[in-house]
Amino acid sequence: MTDLLIDPGAAQAIAEGRHGDPFAVLGLHKRGGKWVVLGFDPGAERMFVLPGKAGKPIEAKPVKGAFGLFVAELARKSDYRLRWQGHGAEWECEDPFAFGPVLGELDEYLLGEGSHKRLWQVLGAHVIAHEGVSGTHFAVWAPNAERVSVVGNFNQWDGRRHPMRRRGGTGVWETFLPAIGEGEAYKYEIRGPGGVLLPLKADPVGFGSEHAPKNASVVRQIENAAWHDADWMATRGEKQTIDAPISVYEVHLGSWKRATGDRMLSYTELAEQLVTYVADMGFTHIELMPISEYPFDGSWGYQPVGLFAPTIRHGTPNEFRAFMDAAHQRGIGVLLDWVPGHFPTDAHGLGRFDGTALYEHQDPREGFHQDWNTLIYNYGRVEVSNYLVSNALYWLEEYHLDGLRVDAVASMLYRDYSREAGQWVPNKDGGRENYEAIAVLQSMNVTAYGEVGGVMTVAEESTAFPGVSRPVNHGGLGFGFKWNMGWMNDTLSYMHKDPIYRRFHHHQMTFGLHYAWSENYILPISHDEVVHGKGSMLEKMPGDGEQKFANLRAYYGFMWAHPGKKLLFMGCEFAQGREWNHNQSLDWHQLEIPLHQGMQNLVRDLNKVYRAEAALHVNDTRPEGFEWIESNDAEAGVYAWVRKGKVGDPMVVALVNMTPVDRAYRVGLPTGGQWREILNTDAAVYGGGNRGNLGGVTAEAIPHHGRPHSASVNLPPLSAVWLKQG
Repeated sequence: MTDLLIDPGAAQAIAEGRHGDPFAVLGLHKRGGKWVVLGFDPGAERMFVLPGKAGKPIEAKPVKGAFGLFVAELARKSDYRLRWQGHGAEWECEDPFAFGPVLGELDEYLLGEGSHKRLWQVLGAHVIAHEGVSGTHFAVWAPNAERVSVVGNFNQWDGRRHPMRRRGGTGVWETFLPAIGEGEAYKYEIRGPGGVLLPLKADPVGFGSEHAPKNASVVRQIENAAWHDADWMATRGEKQTIDAPISVYEVHLGSWKRATGDRMLSYTELAEQLVTYVADMGFTHIELMPISEYPFDGSWGYQPVGLFAPTIRHGTPNEFRAFMDAAHQRGIGVLLDWVPGHFPTDAHGLGRFDGTALYEHQDPREGFHQDWNTLIYNYGRVEVSNYLVSNALYWLEEYHLDGLRVDAVASMLYRDYSREAGQWVPNKDGGRENYEAIAVLQSMNVTAYGEVGGVMTVAEESTAFPGVSRPVNHGGLGFGFKWNMGWMNDTLSYMHKDPIYRRFHHHQMTFGLHYAWSENYILPISHDEVVHGKGSMLEKMPGDGEQKFANLRAYYGFMWAHPGKKLLFMGCEFAQGREWNHNQSLDWHQLEIPLHQGMQNLVRDLNKVYRAEAALHVNDTRPEGFEWIESNDAEAGVYAWVRKGKVGDPMVVALVNMTPVDRAYRVGLPTGGQWREILNTDAAVYGGGNRGNLGGVTAEAIPHHGRPHSASVNLPPLSAVWLKQG
């Protein structure tokens, strides 16, 4: 009789976990004029159907040749539950195959054409009530799979138990599992083409993850967040423009500071300790090195697997939200390092996700990063482009991130990046530009700025690719800002040299002004400058102990007065002696040493003055905000320039002495009268010799440097002195 209610071949396929359309077989169906329920559990010996609210249990009959598959006839169509017995145990559940689809026709349409801006709202795992029952809806894109199942502790990680429903031609599979909720670990079991069973896969749109070394996704409720940052969100736009003072503190959360027992700090602890510290230091922004879930600590987050999951190393998504909330309530913006350039080959990740090169290219000349042994996204595939752009929007909308700093943009822009001839595939015009990656970056920027008010995007781009921070409708990539890698390399090369030789390299410090207005620049002293044997910032400086500190103070004085927004990696603000190690805390004990404490005092004051003086930030990206006074005095090692804000803003003159010689230096000034000394890196409070100008100088009617007024200024050895008009 049961053979008439189910095809034997279909029954066998269900029992073996290879049926591609399980919802056509399992659940409640009308067959031969009868309503029948088919249920499957490979651990069951008996099945009962419990119809209605108080219906009498109906014992199902086993299907021959398909152990664990049962069929029962109902007198009429009815709601029901299932009761199972097996191996001395009994359990009840809702039948997941009794529920209809969750995704609607519009979702299906947008998914099919790869244009769903908020992909995370339909894919991933969502705790919902569906047809009056609480549970979790799972949806995943795997177009070339023969069968996809959700697995977890709830079904003994057995892919036969909860196969999913394929949604038409979208390549998306979905199912609703009753009674599954917050905190449940899960993966997808996928049968690829030809029936090949793949390694279990984490959810590409999973909102949470297990603690390493486990790597399953975890169901997390991210809806209905309670925010308390409305004031910040309403006004942040004006704090993130090219006119605003932007001073960024770059942080690796795992090694900024450790708790007792060498434990990483939680998002909750960081909300208090890190936010308070950054506020005290006067930085306007925190930049987080990547926190999208990543398996390998040594990648620092730059090889993410869970692009939609804040790393569990520091807590849950809601705890990360609380960190964001705390920063905003202190008036601090938070930027996130975002990594769309590549992804790791870990078996549970995106690589050959459905048994084919789905997210990556099939051809390793396009799809494999030789530098990092990682895979490269297939940017030309609309679903992949949609995945990445939607992910960028996700962080901005769901977590109130104030901006994204995009990693390794140069590696995306060029098909021959770090490749020899014959190792790369030219574009359709025979060139090296990666048109598809360019389109993804442009789409990301248009979407971010168009959908979310007041955000900023930043490119780490190390070449002279034109228009990185130019709007897309003017032919640019659409970023708000670009890291000035050329300035960083040139100036650090100069600073590394013994002062006696600096006169031969004088214009390494001035060259950046030749292109300073070509992009909206941020001057970056990032983590990349203090790892891999490069030494700490302090170690880069020449001379003995005190001279090293003096050099670094002068360099920071030069940097903060130079056009461009500022970025400093954690530890550099107090001149940590050793280079950064991601496995341990910064050396906070060094603040007990006066020279290190002095450096911290200096950076705090640099931020304070930079933010207070319009002349130092309003025209960071415009030529009218800068004018050289002296750029050619290589013998003296002196640089002097004027910074200007809007009409009526007091001007600031910066003078930098990069030699270990105390100089009485006559400098032409824009106007006569008093000029106050508002910063001197040689001040005793910074660890210097306290040599200066007794609070200011008077510009006399003595022509110098092509100006009608000048003053004699004391420039201490290896120092920067700032003077303010009036």
